[in-house]
Parts: sequence; structure tokens; C-alpha cells
Amino acid sequence: MTFSFIAPTPLGYFASLVQSDDDFPLLEAAVSLAQDEYPDLDVQQVLGDVDQLLARLKRRIPADAAALPRLRALNHFFFRDLGFGGNVNNYYDPDNSYLNAVLRTRRGIPISLAVLWMELAQGLGLNARGVGFPGHFMVKVSLPKGQVVIDPFTGQSLSREELSERLEPYKRRSGLVDEFDVPMGLYLQAATPRDIVARMLRNLKEVHKSQEDWARLIAVQDRLVVLLPEAWSEYRDRGLAYAEQGHTERAVADLELYLRHVEDALDLDAIAERVEALRRALN
Repeated sequence: MTFSFIAPTPLGYFASLVQSDDDFPLLEAAVSLAQDEYPDLDVQQVLGDVDQLLARLKRRIPADAAALPRLRALNHFFFRDLGFGGNVNNYYDPDNSYLNAVLRTRRGIPISLAVLWMELAQGLGLNARGVGFPGHFMVKVSLPKGQVVIDPFTGQSLSREELSERLEPYKRRSGLVDEFDVPMGLYLQAATPRDIVARMLRNLKEVHKSQEDWARLIAVQDRLVVLLPEAWSEYRDRGLAYAEQGHTERAVADLELYLRHVEDALDLDAIAERVEALRRALN
């Protein structure tokens, strides 16, 4: 009797990783995003490469080192010795979101650098979490004497004043000033692994949308729909991308799903008109 093993598709593999929030494998799910662009990518190999970095780092730190010296050793290793940092010259390159490429080039955007940095931090036993700070992903570490917030783009620790300064433009744009102001702590809440992967995908979404690369955008939308099955706007955006690609039936199915589930969005009339036009094209 012979058994044939059929490897899951990249999307099927991703779906198996993100189905539950219990023990959500952040690094593996984040690495797997690159399989759309790099079909031959060996995700386990990339995870092994990160494990090797952690082993190298651990050899430098006394087993009984306190949290602060461990954090300092991590930052020196990651930002100085390995030279990880922000890709300031080509910020909107999709490779900045693919962890296999970030490991190779040592360049990324805040969130991709943060995912690698957090994996090493947690491997050292540090209480490190991602922070979905507006416009710029951060990491934070809880230490016995308080909390440190670090910009993963540069490795810089940020004071409360510096964080407030960075928030000002966002607060003004959003009308969160004077009596509508909210405490800093709200902006520093830990992001869940699912939130982090969603933000990585939405970064890719913006890149592909700006380049009108509809095929790549649809692949990203497929993952967002799997990750966030009740985020109806993601079905809408996939439907609009399908329409651009000429996949009219799929476009109609996604856009009608959006219309069925969303009651008070500002674009309902426009989407309904688009569905009518697509239906006429089908007939």
C-alpha cells in the first residue's frame, strides 16, 4: 500500500498556522508570507537560521545575567554586530516584509525587524511584545524597574517625551487633541500575533495597490481573508482587485458579500453601483 503525500498550498499552510490564537506561531506565520513571492522557500530553514542566531547570542551572555544586561546584549548583537536596520533607501520594496530577505540583507521595515528582534528577545527569556504604534511599529520590554520602548528601525530607546513628539502629527490628523486626547498607555498596548501578521499583510497590500499589481494584491487579500474572516472590507478590496483583473464573477461574489454584511459604510452606494455594472458586463 503506497501513501502519497500532497504538500499544502502556501495559502493552506498559512491557514493551518493562523486558525487559533492559542500558541499562534508568529515567526512561522510571518516567514510564510514570503511563499507567494518565493515559491521554493523552505520556511523551516528560515526558522532554523533564526535559531542559530539565538544560539550565537546566548553564548555571549552569562546564564545568570539579569534582564537589563540581556536586553543590552541583544541590542548590541542585533543592531551593531549583525547590522540590522531600516531600509531607508528603498522603504517600499516588498522584500522589506519578507523575513527570508530581511535576514539576508539585514534591512527591513519596523514591523519585520521587530518580529525577528522579538523572537530573539523571547528566546533570552525577556518579556518582549510588539506595539502597534500609529505609523511606526515599536517593541516594548518589561523590566523589573519599568518598561522600555524601542524603535526596531534604529534600536533607539524612546523616552515618554520622544513618544509624545512622534504621536503629535497623528493626534492632530485624527482630532485626538484637547478634550479628545487619550492616555499614552493606550498607544503602547501589546499587539496580538494576529494583529502583527495583519499589519504586515496590509503593508504589502499598500505596496501592491500603489503599483497596481493586482495579481500580487489578490494573493495578499486571500491571506487577509483567511486571517481575518470577518473583516468585510478585505473581501471588498479583493473584489475590486478581481474586477481590475477581469475576474468578474469572483469580483461580484466578494463585493456582494461585503454589501450583505456591512450596514453603515460610506461607500455602500458606490460599491452597489459597481456590482450593477459588473453584472451588466457578465450578461
